[in-house]
Amino acid sequence: MDLNIIYSPVITEKSSALAEDGKTYVFKVDKRANKTQIKLAIEKAFGVKVKSINTLNTKPKKKRVGKYTGLTKTYKKAIVTLVDGQTIEM
Repeated sequence: MDLNIIYSPVITEKSSALAEDGKTYVFKVDKRANKTQIKLAIEKAFGVKVKSINTLNTKPKKKRVGKYTGLTKTYKKAIVTLVDGQTIEM
């Protein structure tokens, strides 16, 4: 198993609102990783116990720069809920 499954935390208004309860965090993860691999990687990297994981694949959005159009990159997002009493320092 590889620790390169977790890329970075997602810092947005929505993820910050989720994190207010102190046990829900959002991470950008490898598209090929499944829930059990993500769970093991987070438990190993941060030394916490994971209660549940919800994953979703983001859709590309159209962006324009001048006359050129393109799409944003897609990625997999993991919403991680920790067991009560556990926290991750960001």
